[in-house]
Amino acid sequence: MDSEKCYDVKITILKKLKVEDIHREYAKSKLPVVCAKGQEGDEFISKNCQISDKFCQGAWEGLKSKVALLASGDNSPYTRQDGIGIHSCNDGLHPVIFKLERL
Repeated sequence: MDSEKCYDVKITILKKLKVEDIHREYAKSKLPVVCAKGQEGDEFISKNCQISDKFCQGAWEGLKSKVALLASGDNSPYTRQDGIGIHSCNDGLHPVIFKLERL
């Protein structure tokens, strides 16, 4: 991506989900039921396809290819709006839904 335009991408926490039944059956004791990192509405900016300060490294691992897609100028095949992607964290015990938006 060095020679190509690389757009900034805003990452917003849309929704933090509770999966209490799965959590109860599989999670180690004393783990929070809902992700402890960030709050719904929190926003982060990825510049040059890099992780933003204070953004969860685990969530980034699941999102970085989607961020790179939008940053390159391509669009998600799943959303109606160009430059927008809706994706989730890869943590099944603490799922978080993110909105990715090309700036």
